[in-house]
Amino acid sequence: MRSFEVETGEQGDAVHVTLSGDLDLSTAKRAEQAIEDAERAGPRTVVIDLRGLSFMDSTGLRVLVSADKRARRSNRRTVIVQGPAAVRRVFEITRLDERLDIVDSPDEIEED
Repeated sequence: MRSFEVETGEQGDAVHVTLSGDLDLSTAKRAEQAIEDAERAGPRTVVIDLRGLSFMDSTGLRVLVSADKRARRSNRRTVIVQGPAAVRRVFEITRLDERLDIVDSPDEIEED
């Protein structure tokens, strides 16, 4: 099992939260805390980059859906950078890929 890592950094008007390793019940709290900290910085857009994830379960999905709901309520944007196939499948099975703002690469994020 890979260890779970969280990195946060600003790029332009957005705060990027990069997750790597396994996002599951044991690591979801750390991911959620990092995303909430990024939101508190007040950016228009929070980018959650999943490209480094090797695994994500329903707990991880809940973290991302919660971030999206908070963003919509406060007129901000949460953009998810798609992870590898195993992670992508979780979005497809739940059909959340149709509801969430998901891109293949950070280069695809358009500034508002």
